[in-house]
Amino acid sequence: MVLSVFPGGVTLDPIAQRLLETVRQELGYKEKSGQFTKFGQWYADRVQDNQFRNAPWCDMFLAWAADKSGLTPYVGEFAWTPSHAAWFMKQGAWSQRPEPGALVFYDWRGGKSYKGIDHVGIVERVKGKKIHTIEANVDGVWLKRKVRETDKVVGYGVPRLVKANADRAGEIPGTEQPFVRPPQSATGVSSPLDFLGTPPALLAAMVLATVLLSLRFTRRRGIHRRFTWPWPVAWPWNEPDGPGGTEEAEARRPAPIPETFRGKLTRVGAPPVPRQQRKPSRPGGRPEEPEQPRGREPETARARERETAGARERETAGARERETAGAREREPVRVGGGPGPEAKAQKAQKDTGAAVARHSTPSRRKPYDPR
Repeated sequence: MVLSVFPGGVTLDPIAQRLLETVRQELGYKEKSGQFTKFGQWYADRVQDNQFRNAPWCDMFLAWAADKSGLTPYVGEFAWTPSHAAWFMKQGAWSQRPEPGALVFYDWRGGKSYKGIDHVGIVERVKGKKIHTIEANVDGVWLKRKVRETDKVVGYGVPRLVKANADRAGEIPGTEQPFVRPPQSATGVSSPLDFLGTPPALLAAMVLATVLLSLRFTRRRGIHRRFTWPWPVAWPWNEPDGPGGTEEAEARRPAPIPETFRGKLTRVGAPPVPRQQRKPSRPGGRPEEPEQPRGREPETARARERETAGARERETAGARERETAGAREREPVRVGGGPGPEAKAQKAQKDTGAAVARHSTPSRRKPYDPR
């Protein structure tokens, strides 16, 4: 079979003739529902992957035709068009000139890189600037003839050049599977657990851990409040240098703490003193002092009480001695008689501790009383 495709005529090689005869027998094939084709089923069984049963089938149809014609080593066996074009480049069988039996690769965006290839067919003949092809999966569901412009063509893969290069090298190249599989649509369902492991989730976990640790240590340490006195307190470290200090230091010395509040000062860090309740007043109208808890009475308070009690005893003893001495000076001396009535009254007053009022009442004298 001779086709005049270029000026002067071209003889069709046996590989192209045999491949075109197989392809023409399938003209008019239409894919079934769900994009199912017998070519996709054949390829899925070939590579043991069912995803190709319903995949785009333009390149799988050519793989099926090459296998049926016994031309797989020269045509290739692929399902993804960029991988098929890269295989022809590797075999040294990539061309920019169309010829019958060559596989034509398209990029509908007009690119010239094999990575952007979208579609493939087989050239049946060339007429002028147009090519007549047989393509699968065109117009949605058909395997049919098409007439194409060459502006969308990226290049041509020529099976006869694959055979020529193999004969020159003394070996037949084996076909290869696609090095990149067709892109698949994501069908997985997102889960709320997918949020775990993301940077926002890790940041939230770190913030939560920091807050929990801070609360735990704050509760363990506790919170201490300091009482602010309404007057300056003269602490030891504020005392002026030297025994007497300078006039300037004496002027800066804070006022002394009132005696009423001196016993209520507590050192920082000392255990809290329980609140004391006041007892009812004594019968004389003098309120009793609050009872100090046992074992915690300050040494200063006890010493002050002892000192006050001793001073009172000494004062009472001195007063009694002075009163006794004055009474002795005023009492007249009676010769040959006992103490007079006034001395007896003073003695009774000294014994009872209270003044005794004497009244002039008639009394009977004993015969032996002196006049």
